[in-house]
This record gives sequence, C-alpha cells and structure tokens, in this order.
Amino acid sequence: MSGQLSAFGYAITEEPEGADLWLINTCTVKNPSQSAMTTLISKCKNANKPLVVAGCVPQGSRDLKELEGISIIGVQQIDRVVEVVEETLKGHEVRLLSRKTLPSLDLPKVRKNKFIEILPINVGCLGACTYCKTKHARGHLGSYSIDGLVDRVKIVVSEGVREIWLSSEDTGAYGRDIGTNLPNLLSAIVAELPADRSTMLRIGMTNPPFILEHLNEIASVLRHPCVYTFLHVPVQSGSDAVLKAMNREYTVSEFRMVVDTLCELVPGMQIATDIICGFPGETDEDFAQTVKLIKEYKLPQVHISQFYPRPGTPAARMKKVPSIEVKKRSRELTSVFEAFSPYQGLEGKVERIWITEIATDGVHLVGHTKGYIQVLVIAPDSMLGTSANVKITSVGRWSVFGEVIEGSIAAKEVLKQNPAEAQEEYRENHAEEATCSTNSCGSCACSGAENVAQQCGPHRSEDPSDAPTDCGDATCEEAAQYTLVRRNVERTMKTRESDTGKPVVKDQQVNLANRRVINIDRILWVGLAVSFATTLALFVLLSYKIFWSSY
Repeated sequence: MSGQLSAFGYAITEEPEGADLWLINTCTVKNPSQSAMTTLISKCKNANKPLVVAGCVPQGSRDLKELEGISIIGVQQIDRVVEVVEETLKGHEVRLLSRKTLPSLDLPKVRKNKFIEILPINVGCLGACTYCKTKHARGHLGSYSIDGLVDRVKIVVSEGVREIWLSSEDTGAYGRDIGTNLPNLLSAIVAELPADRSTMLRIGMTNPPFILEHLNEIASVLRHPCVYTFLHVPVQSGSDAVLKAMNREYTVSEFRMVVDTLCELVPGMQIATDIICGFPGETDEDFAQTVKLIKEYKLPQVHISQFYPRPGTPAARMKKVPSIEVKKRSRELTSVFEAFSPYQGLEGKVERIWITEIATDGVHLVGHTKGYIQVLVIAPDSMLGTSANVKITSVGRWSVFGEVIEGSIAAKEVLKQNPAEAQEEYRENHAEEATCSTNSCGSCACSGAENVAQQCGPHRSEDPSDAPTDCGDATCEEAAQYTLVRRNVERTMKTRESDTGKPVVKDQQVNLANRRVINIDRILWVGLAVSFATTLALFVLLSYKIFWSSY
C-alpha cells in the first residue's frame, strides 16, 4: 500500500500530526492487536484526520462499532488503496471488502529493508482452527502461480535483494488449490538464485499436516546452499487432547516426526515453534505434556502466548481456563525456555553469515548463519547486503557475537568501498524496527521471536506472554540516538583504517566505550567536589551569622 501511494505521488510520513490522512493496517489474531487499533482510531478522530483502516480486522469484523463512519479496505483489495485514499480525502466514506482475484505481485512496493523481500506465495489457508479469527478475514486458500512467483524472484534478485522471505498463513498448503505443491515451487525458485549465494531464501511458517508427505523433498531444498536451514513449525500444545480441541489436524507424534526427520536429514537444522498457554479445557496434565515437549527438544525459538478468545470463533464459546492460571502457565513455560543455552558449542567456530540490518543498539550489524542464527558483528555499514566469514567470539541466550575474518573474500571486496557513499541512502531510509513475518494464524512474529527477547533487539516485556504481538517502530528520539552512535563508530573506523589500513574490531569499540565511562566519572567527581565546596561555604557563612547574632 505504501508503494502504490508513493508511486501515485503521496509522501509517507512518520509524523502523525503533519499527515493529511492516516492509514492503519490491522491484525485480528489477538485482542491486544485489535485494542491497539481502537486506540489509534480514537487518536485519529481526536486529531480530526481523515482515516482509512485496512487489513484483517475490517475484513473479518466489518460491523465493529469502532469502524462506523470510517473508510475500510479488505485484505484482497489493497491494489485499490490509492482510490480509497483519494475518495476519503474528498470526504467520502469507502467500504471496499468484496473478494476478488489475488492482488498482483508486481504492485509498487516500499521495503522497510531494501535487502529483504517478503514474498507472499498464497493467502488464506485450508485449516479450521477453533481459535483462529484470521481465517474469517483471509478466507480459503488462494495460491499464486509458480511462474508468477519465479518471475518476481528474478526481478527482486536483479534489484539487489539479499534475502527472500516466503510469506503465508501456511506455507505447506501452497498449491493445493491449483494442482501443485510446495516442493515444486521451492525447486523452481532455488533454480533462479545466484550461484554465488549472494541471495538467500527463507521458507515461511508451515503447519505439520501439509508437509508430512513432502519431508524428504523439503529436506533436500533446505540443504541447498542458498536456502536457510530454518523452519517455523507451530505445535501449539504438547497434548493431543488440546490439539483435538483446537482442531489442528495433527498429533504430537506427527509434529515429532517433522522435527526429527528434518533434523536428521538437514545438517544444522533450526526449528522454531509456537505455544498457546491456557487454551479452553487445558488441564494441568495437558500443560505438563507441553513443558515436557519443550524441555525435550530445547528449540532455540519458542513463541509463547496466552490464549485470547476471539469473537465469532468456536473457542470463544468454550469454558475458559482462569486467567490467573493462564498467566502462571505462560510464565512457567517462559522460564523453562529461557533456561536453555541453544548456542553453546558455537564459540570459536567459523560461520558464513549474510548481513542485512543494523541492530537496535546502533553499534552492531546483524547477520544470520545458514541456520538463521543471529550473529552480531561490529563492522562498517558498507557490509550491509553482503556475506562474510566470521569467527564466533561469544554466545548469548538470544544471539551470538562474531568478528569478521579479514581474509573473507566478501569482506575484502566490501572494505574496498567507501562506507559513506555505499550506504548513505540505506542509512537515511532505514527504520529501526523489528521486521515481521506471519505465524500460524497470521500474527506478527518479530524477527527471531515475538515473545523472545533479542539482544540489541526490541524492548523486552517483563512478561513475554503479555507483550503485544505487533512490531512497532523505534521512537524518533531512539532513531536519532542510534544514528549518532553509528556515525561515531564509523568515524572511529575511518580513523583507524587510515592509520593501519585495517578495519576496527571489537576491542576498538570497547576502548571507545571505556573512554566515555572515564569522561562521565570525571564529570561526576568534579560535580561532587563543587557540591562539597558549596556546602562548606554555606556552613561557614551560617556559623558566622549565628556567632554575630548572639552578641
């Protein structure tokens, strides 16, 4: 939608007060996301701004009181967003929700990160989960053709994209409505990826039922040099009884078969999963089975959320688990998960990483290994959009740290470039925000995990299960701070390179930080000395006055 509006001549602004119109894109998977929409609508009305609400909420709940008198646009009509905005600015109310053919893959687009293309391969799904509201909004499965998707891949590769994320409510269901399947699509796409591994493919979330019959073929694709060995496979519960109540159409043993097979056939395979705590009817024994499953597999990423009853779904009519118990289970499972150390053993190893973004601390660049493990490195901005070999220097709970190996071919080539010229456009346009993909019901899953803290990532809630699932921008003040810090680091790098011909490494950044600490300490000591002197002077003056007043 941003791409179409920009192409038509509108400027997209991050300053709400100065905007001529607000366009809110919504998610319906959980109560907090819809509550956030309601809050934004109220703010917009108070600001007397024209408003368009798009996405899953108006599509699935068009009769909401909050949407009365507001222009709305559904999930399959985004190619008409300019028309809706134009009419709304004229004072007309537009309600565009009727379903039609899939939006074109070639619509103008504004990428939040110019190195990452999020490519939808289908909309809707074949499932009928009793808790899911997204199906109401996005409907039955509708797949794009293989030829159309391959053509889009060719275009984005030529535009310099370095990661392609396949997006879907259920990747594994792809093609079942048009007589093909996911392995056929993946084989066609990887055939178009550059042989130098400059562009990587990340396969999106897939539910267990639709990949069970294709495990060998999918494993083969995951072993391809240009495909991340990472897959998001939601289990939702470790209890077959709960899965049946959810109507998930698989058993825990089938989930185990998916994970075990892929981990056996794909070296370095990384699996992420989702858990819903407190689904109606979940007993202590059911929850214990979930805990046991998570303890057994020790998966590096587990997206933990509490059950939220969504109006109009069968689960909303089921007998609920007390909210205090739901929160207790969520915290307990989070504690179990956080006790794992999934990246132990990586320290000292050399890994190839693909670098695509700047960490929210403004100092590190973020890269990913072939297993999509997040690696934080200190390097010039000119390495964005490249790959390099790094040595893992330390491991944390949520990510690992590395140093770029100077002998790396990719590093050699990029360090010949002028960092300021190579990435000035990226620096100006890059928004410090968590990128979002979709989970099993289309909810926003922040890069890494929406309910799992990332070092140098978004602010972490004390209770991950209570955190909102939507990913927000950093504030303007935060973004300014990050840019300032990055520029200081770049300036230090340039100075070091001019002296030694080598890029600055981790110890240089530590020295920079130490110098700042020393300066702060010096200021504090001076301040204390001034305060002490002032207090002493006041004491002497007061004593003098008391002495003379006694006479």
